[in-house]
Amino acid sequence: MSQHWKHIADPNEIMRATGHPELEYAAGWTIAGIVTLGAIVAAWVFAI
Repeated sequence: MSQHWKHIADPNEIMRATGHPELEYAAGWTIAGIVTLGAIVAAWVFAI
């Protein structure tokens, strides 16, 4: 059981998070906001 959490992959081959997490966070919220506003406008225009 002591080897349960060990990785057999080479540590150099494991993907690491790269990029800009702040930019990804802001982009995610921006997309979510645009989709939400689009749903509200669509519901208003089509009187759903």
